[in-house]
Amino acid sequence: MKLTLHHINLSTEDVERMDDFYRDILCLEVPVHDLPQLEKKKGYAGAVAIVSDGAIQTHLAQRDIHAGFKTGHIVNPVSHGHIAYRTDDLDGFKAHLEAQGVPYSDWGNAAVAGWHQIFFYDPDGNVIEVHQAD
Repeated sequence: MKLTLHHINLSTEDVERMDDFYRDILCLEVPVHDLPQLEKKKGYAGAVAIVSDGAIQTHLAQRDIHAGFKTGHIVNPVSHGHIAYRTDDLDGFKAHLEAQGVPYSDWGNAAVAGWHQIFFYDPDGNVIEVHQAD
């Protein structure tokens, strides 16, 4: 059950402004592989721009404080952003969280086609995503 940092999600009111900043000022580029296929009709339809340093992606997502309500999930990953890890054993990781008494919200592939995502909070209330690519 290995975890690797996959992306950082920053929520914003102005995706275009953030995209310009990260591309022009930090010289990040749009990745050419491993791009998420967003499921715009399953609860979150906000704009998203994606940049990368070649290893780690940064997802610049339109803030939606109601995404959790729209999808029936407790954890809302696009109200204040999140950090995301990829695993090759999501079921094992979910069992680990359950054994540790950590509640999580299982979004399945409601936001990204081909990614099974779960979200949970760290002790300070920061949202963490763990997903497995199908």
